[in-house]
Amino acid sequence: MRFLEEDEDDPLLSMVNLIDLFLVVIGILLVIIVQNPLNPFTEESVIVIENPGQSDMRMTIKDGEELTRYEASGEVGEGQGSRAGVTYRLNDGRMIYIPEG
Repeated sequence: MRFLEEDEDDPLLSMVNLIDLFLVVIGILLVIIVQNPLNPFTEESVIVIENPGQSDMRMTIKDGEELTRYEASGEVGEGQGSRAGVTYRLNDGRMIYIPEG
């Protein structure tokens, strides 16, 4: 009398194992996407600063669905305006602003 042989490898079982592996990888990738601060599914305002204080510093601002990226060029900025007053630092670390006029 012949019983069911348990030693035979079923090719369908290896395919099920591959599908399980792919589901785990997809789950890990979804967790990584959700934890990303620039996730498009969050409605928050987020500021991400890369390489702070360095010459190649980059700043990415997410406000709702709008992304704005600023990159440092290393140059000194210039602008238009007039002198508004003078600021003095005292010995104890406090700062005093004296407006002109």
